[in-house]
Amino acid sequence: MHLTTAQTDRAAGVLLATAAGDALGVPYEFGCLPMPADGERPEMLGGGLGPFAPGEWSDDTSMAMAIAEAAATGADLTTEAALDDIAQNFLRWFDGGPPDIGIQTRAVLSATRRRLNRGETGAGRIMRAESEAYAHAHPRSAGNGALMRTAPAALAHLDDRSLLAEAARSVASLTHADALAGDSCVLWCEAIRIAVLDGRIDIRAGLDLIPAERANQWSTWLYQAASDDPKSFTPNGFTVTALQAAAAAVLQTPEPTNVSCIHLQEALYAAVGIGNDTDTVAAIAGGLLGARWGASAVPWHWRRAVHGWPHRDGRPSDAHDLVALATLAVRGGKPDGKGWPTTDDVHYSEAASPTVVPHPFDDGVLLGTHATVDHHADAVVSMCRVGRRQACFAGATEVVESRLMDSEDPADNPNLEFVLADTAAAVRGLRAEGKIVLLHCVAGQQRTPSVAVMYGVMLGHPVKEVQAAIRDAMPGARGHGLVWEAVSHIAHPIDTIRQA
Repeated sequence: MHLTTAQTDRAAGVLLATAAGDALGVPYEFGCLPMPADGERPEMLGGGLGPFAPGEWSDDTSMAMAIAEAAATGADLTTEAALDDIAQNFLRWFDGGPPDIGIQTRAVLSATRRRLNRGETGAGRIMRAESEAYAHAHPRSAGNGALMRTAPAALAHLDDRSLLAEAARSVASLTHADALAGDSCVLWCEAIRIAVLDGRIDIRAGLDLIPAERANQWSTWLYQAASDDPKSFTPNGFTVTALQAAAAAVLQTPEPTNVSCIHLQEALYAAVGIGNDTDTVAAIAGGLLGARWGASAVPWHWRRAVHGWPHRDGRPSDAHDLVALATLAVRGGKPDGKGWPTTDDVHYSEAASPTVVPHPFDDGVLLGTHATVDHHADAVVSMCRVGRRQACFAGATEVVESRLMDSEDPADNPNLEFVLADTAAAVRGLRAEGKIVLLHCVAGQQRTPSVAVMYGVMLGHPVKEVQAAIRDAMPGARGHGLVWEAVSHIAHPIDTIRQA
């Protein structure tokens, strides 16, 4: 299925915002830390029910990653082979001894592991059998543990809502056989599909995919989510109240009138503020918010912080991996023509100068291109597709990736003002830590000079003065066009991103 630039950004946001919500909620889960006071916002402090580091996600995103790894191969998630792969991924995570795992999930995975260790085969089949046995023995087994991880199933089947509903229910049944758990996953996945494709939120869109005998009850529950006090949806370990809590945070948080994509941040704060199973509610909400607003709406300090299972090459997965898996899932497992996001080094044919230019108002910020490799920077802020070992990183230990498009079509940069301000804020934040920063795009003609102007404005200089200085420093800068001119429209860049 071919997606537009904006749709691809929204798809990439699904896993990224899931992880951000999860990590925001971790410290406050079940009252581990007191909820932030009025006027304060949740922070990615770590801790919670395990020794989580700041920004580390919990079981919600880890289990979503297990599904995303299968979806990223282009697999049909309704097939036995794909369900086997997902089950084996669940077990690989479980075998590592995660500090935070639901009672029901632990019981099903433990029983599955015992049977496999005795020589049985077919992890997916065995896991479903154990899930059904648990549901039979525990009539109230519609926990939120399937809903919390369901978002990647939506990405695998954007082009077929009926197949998506089947996939959502099949993946849920691996650990949660109760029909209500499956229903919640179908509803949320369909809402994510609509958000990715159409850029709108409709949590009722999947009601026709629910069996008729339960659809009316779900309609009532969804109406309550849109109208009742969000804090009434607690405790939220039940899949219905978890969905209602997440939906209430999304639907009842007002969209800002100036920079609408900040709704993603504000709604995640609201999701955590509901309380109880805070990481799970915020992870669920994050999947839909990312689908609506895109990876480009996730602020840089969250993108930088999030990490967790699985570990690859001796490092935890991070924002790059979340975006890569989501992108591959919606592309049927295929990278683009340059090999992104699977290649370690994206090769560009565009002519570009290898020379770095110091920013006119801060010589600790270096302005460059994809060809810049001799810069001695500690950190890199990239505004083009990059791999894990992009040549222009040249030994830098910190990389922040920004989704700013060099395009004259406004549809390609739906969050343009936010991304400009947020990317400049990343430079400012890294500089505040004492780092030398390379800011680059492909050829240094549009994105690099535009963000360089935004950074100069953040330092307190008038926009016209900074534009003139940047054009003098970078003669190849285009000096016109949608991205360049958007900087002039941002009167207060800090307000644009609401970051201290």
